[in-house]
Amino acid sequence: MAARVRGAHLTRGATEVLCGVDLDVRAGEVRALLGPNGAGKSSLLGVLTGDLAPSAGSVEIDGEPLAHWSTTELALRRSVLLQHVGVSFPFTVTEVVRMGRAPWRGTPLDLEDDDAVAQGLVDADVTHLADRQFTALSGGERARAALARVLAQRTQVLLLDEPTAALDLRHQELVLQLARGHAQAGGAVVVVVHDLGLAAAYADQVTVLAHGRVVAEGPPADALTSELLTEVYEYPVEVFAHPRSARQVILPRR
Repeated sequence: MAARVRGAHLTRGATEVLCGVDLDVRAGEVRALLGPNGAGKSSLLGVLTGDLAPSAGSVEIDGEPLAHWSTTELALRRSVLLQHVGVSFPFTVTEVVRMGRAPWRGTPLDLEDDDAVAQGLVDADVTHLADRQFTALSGGERARAALARVLAQRTQVLLLDEPTAALDLRHQELVLQLARGHAQAGGAVVVVVHDLGLAAAYADQVTVLAHGRVVAEGPPADALTSELLTEVYEYPVEVFAHPRSARQVILPRR
C-alpha cells in the first residue's frame, strides 16, 4: 500500500465537498479518479497530497501518517502535478524540470540529477523545448514541461491532477502510457481525468465520485457501466466493446 485515505471529510465554506471518502493507492497500479465537475476529485487528490487538511479522517503515505513526514521527506516519496502550474520568472524548461530534483539535494541520488532531467524531457516530449522560456510556451507545452518536472523527481507515487486537460490526442495517450509504465515498474499512480475512455484503457482501478462520495470503484470493466455513468453524469452514456479489440468504449449517446 503506497498511500491510503480513510474516512476523509472536507468542508469548503458551507459545503461538504468530501463525505467519508476512502481511497487505497497500491504499488503496481494506476488509479483514476472520475466524476463530473464538482464531484470532489481534485479535493480528494489535495487531501492525499497534504495540500488540503480534512476535517475528519486520516491520510497515510508509505505506511505513516502525513504528519510523520517533513515536507522534504514527502517530496522524496510522492510527486504532484497540479492542474495549473504558475512560474513567474523567465526560467527555461530545463530549469523548471531541474526543480524536480530539489528534494534529492545533498543525498547520494543527486548524482542522478542530469540523467533524471534529460530522461524527463524525453519522456514528456519536450526535449526540443529545453532552452525555451517556460512562460513563452503554449498551454499544452507548459503542461508537458510540468509533467517532465514531476517525472524527474523520481518518486514511487505520482499524483496527477487533470494532466491531459490541455493536451492533443497524441500527448493525452503519451501521458497515460507513462503512467502505465510507471506502475508496471512498481510505482503507484493516482490520476484525475475527465476522459472516461482513457481511464478505461489505462487504469487498473477507478474510483467514481459524485457529490463528494464514492459511488463506484474497482476495475474499469466492472465499475464503469452505462447505468452508473448515466446516473452520475446526468446524461445518457453508452458502454460497449470495441468490435476489433473488445476493449471498453465509452461515449455519450448522441
